[in-house]
Amino acid sequence: MNWTEILTFSRGPLLHVALMIFIVGMSYRLVRVLLLGWERDRVPNKGSKIWGVILNYLKGLVVLPFIPWVRRTFRNNALTFIAGGLFHLSLFLVLAFGTAHILVWKSLCGISWKSLPTPVVAFFSATGIISLIVLLINRLTHPVLKMLTKLPVWINWVMVFLPMVTGFIMARHLWFRYEVIFSLHLISVSLLLIWIPLGRISHFLFYFFSKTIHGAQAGKRAIMP
Repeated sequence: MNWTEILTFSRGPLLHVALMIFIVGMSYRLVRVLLLGWERDRVPNKGSKIWGVILNYLKGLVVLPFIPWVRRTFRNNALTFIAGGLFHLSLFLVLAFGTAHILVWKSLCGISWKSLPTPVVAFFSATGIISLIVLLINRLTHPVLKMLTKLPVWINWVMVFLPMVTGFIMARHLWFRYEVIFSLHLISVSLLLIWIPLGRISHFLFYFFSKTIHGAQAGKRAIMP
């Protein structure tokens, strides 16, 4: 099997199977969360649940990323806060506003939008990769994180790092023939899609549930979430 055949397999059957596993796995986990239900309120509300949810999202998505000193995370481990924030920001921008990824979204959902300029996407791609490496070094050197780092954490890191670095190499046309690096990128993406429902990377979906629940509970009690 040559690289052209591997590319055909990677962008066809392998990617389709990975997408199906991802959709079925995440749907299963989502249903399990929904079946947990929501406890009935037995105490009168002192505030607004809706306002509590809004404040919680504003603090998490808008305010705190730009005022890091109000978070204990920044005071205790600024490196994790900064590198982690840059990684998540870079990953979102590249996946949502990279030209190649927008074409993928269009093929999946039928909609598209304006992409960021190529140099901007390249900058954030490199930023995301560097941030991941910094987070890895921090885990290897931080005494507490080092003890908490088990095999699933290493798998998570590798599964995220490989698609990012192969995508960067492919977009910049570096070192490998296009069909080789494109195949490697698609294979790594497929492995990531299969792994997400099994690992902690699935937190990107349940983040919104926890934000909503905690915000509603804080709003009910008229306290700051």
